[in-house]
Amino acid sequence: MSVLFFHTMRYKVQDPRNASNDRFVLSKGHAAPILYSAWAEAGFLQEAELLNLRKIDSVLEGHPVPRQAFTDVATGSLGQGLGAACGMAYTGKFFDRASYRVYCLLGDGELSEGSVWEAMAFAGFYKLDNLVAIFDVNRLGQSDPAPLQHHVEIYQKRCEAFGWHAIIVDGHSVEELCKAFGQAKHQPTAIIAKTFKGRGISGIEDKESWHGKPLPKNMAEQVIQEIDDKIQNKKKLSPALPEEDAPVINIRNIKMPSPPTYKVGEKWATRKAYGVALAKLGHANDRVIALDGDTKNSTFSELFKKEHPSRYIECYIAEQNMVSIAVGCATRDRTVAFASTFATFFTRAFDQIRMAAISESNINLCGSHCGVSIGEDGPSQMGLEDLCMFRAVPNATVFYPSDAVATEKAVEIAANTKGICFIRTSRPENPVIYNNNEDFHIGQAKMVLKSKDDQVTVIGAGVTLHEALAAAEQLRKEKIFIRVIDPFTIKPLDKKTILENARATKGRIITVEDHYHEGGIGEAVCAAVVGEPGITVNRLAVSHVPRSGKSAELLKMFGIDKDAIVQAVKVAVSKSRNAE
Repeated sequence: MSVLFFHTMRYKVQDPRNASNDRFVLSKGHAAPILYSAWAEAGFLQEAELLNLRKIDSVLEGHPVPRQAFTDVATGSLGQGLGAACGMAYTGKFFDRASYRVYCLLGDGELSEGSVWEAMAFAGFYKLDNLVAIFDVNRLGQSDPAPLQHHVEIYQKRCEAFGWHAIIVDGHSVEELCKAFGQAKHQPTAIIAKTFKGRGISGIEDKESWHGKPLPKNMAEQVIQEIDDKIQNKKKLSPALPEEDAPVINIRNIKMPSPPTYKVGEKWATRKAYGVALAKLGHANDRVIALDGDTKNSTFSELFKKEHPSRYIECYIAEQNMVSIAVGCATRDRTVAFASTFATFFTRAFDQIRMAAISESNINLCGSHCGVSIGEDGPSQMGLEDLCMFRAVPNATVFYPSDAVATEKAVEIAANTKGICFIRTSRPENPVIYNNNEDFHIGQAKMVLKSKDDQVTVIGAGVTLHEALAAAEQLRKEKIFIRVIDPFTIKPLDKKTILENARATKGRIITVEDHYHEGGIGEAVCAAVVGEPGITVNRLAVSHVPRSGKSAELLKMFGIDKDAIVQAVKVAVSKSRNAE
């Protein structure tokens, strides 16, 4: 850390987020005290503030968080720092084309995480020669020695196999570290530092059971004195200043260059409308980027790649790393990142998404192929938990557009919205129902069908909204009228509109969704109306693990098609009549 902060890295101490500064990611976030000490030594933090570590009124939390001006991404869930560092390095090399470099310090324990090696593969493939990973190989994990212990030569071979220039050093040798950091190659660099935990502290060096434990006070005082006695020069060190060559950019208030051009009644899959919208948005601002995990011909992000090839990042089948790359690309407001894959595959990246929220990241994720309506591909490809997952993410916005126009609007709004945005898109083609000049807002539902004679309010989204409209047409022939609501965003949900219309239809609500019962639209609506007198909610949703079949067959099998809605409405109306 001393060599990095006071010999190698170039940055402005009093402007930690300067776009031209070198970046540093502490992937082993539990080592936060050393990071805070480095910034105190540099002069950004007051030394006295270090004594407030982990206190509720201090910014110095137990692990790094972006509340600290010098922290770009939250770390502590191990194995994720390098992916974010890769995103920063990719941005520096290919988008900013600037001279800043990115350094990431990892512990040897977290090298058991697969996400580390996804990031290693990414950096090697894209030859991120502005990226340096430092492996702190101190041998000891939290409860046991790390699997390779001090076999640094194995780490070196692994790094080289992933396309990295790998150097073994004595991690306690200032001279070796200075020399290693100075080696420039046309590939990423891994510095494999052999270290000993507690080096120089008698009775503790290289011993187990000291992870996360402070020294007893009497021992601490003695050790501090011993360390102080070894310091030969107390001259104040200052880092070198960066070359200020990162371009000035603006990613605020990005607007589509033109309105949508769809015709009411035309059939479009919202997944394709997403690709069209993203490619269009790319013309509005050259900082809009797209990432995908080898599904671009299904999510239609390939349309963005076709029009903006230099701003498309292929992450291959490594969804955890894709999310981390997006987070890294979006740091310091350098890009507006949209990452897409099948909705169900985001479940394997939930920890990265959770950490992205803690990182206060502004990334946009699009999950296609949601629900049983994808048909024959079967349950492994069906996103049925994604609404539940993203609703649980703090400050997330969850869009569920029901036609091509709504999808284009969702993409535009997401680009300008803080926090994690998730756009849920569908495989089936459904008719366009909104005019091109329709206005959409977060947290505002659309009244798609309404009359003074409505007896039940039906809430659907995506394919089930169209099933609800088909059900309404069938019921109308029997003189039964329903009100149909499109929520547009599931989080935040338009509680006001739902309550007003529920009361206008004798308190009867039916929700219908291509998602499991748990955590989806039905539960969101129930949460919105809980405690309100006289309101009942009947939830139609996928009840168990599905199977392959035609889209219409599966909608019928799970009771979320138009016939099931018709039946549920008739039951609700007859119950009310019987009660009267």
